[in-house]
Amino acid sequence: MRWLKGLILAIILLAVLLLGILFAVNNQQTLPLNLIWVELPPASLSVWLLAALACGVVLGMLAMTGVYLRLRTMLTRAQRHNQQQRKELDRLRIQELKETP
Repeated sequence: MRWLKGLILAIILLAVLLLGILFAVNNQQTLPLNLIWVELPPASLSVWLLAALACGVVLGMLAMTGVYLRLRTMLTRAQRHNQQQRKELDRLRIQELKETP
C-alpha cells in the first residue's frame, strides 16, 4: 500500500513539473511590469507570474503567522492544564486507596 501512495505521489509530482515546464515555454514574451510608482525591467511573462505567486504565498504565510502562534499558545496551555489535571487525579486515586481499610 505504501508503494502505491509513493507511485501516485510521483505521478502527481511529474505532472506538476511537466505543467510548469509547459507554462514557462509558452509564456516567453518579455514585457516590463509597470507598477504605479515604478516600472520594473522587462522579463518573461512566466517569470512575472511565478514571482506574483511566490509573493502571494509568502504574504499568506505571514498573514497566518498570528493565528498559528495563537493556536500554538492555546494548545500548550491546554496540554499544561491536562497534565495538572492528571496529576491531581492520580493524587486523589492514591489518597482514596490509602483511606480505604
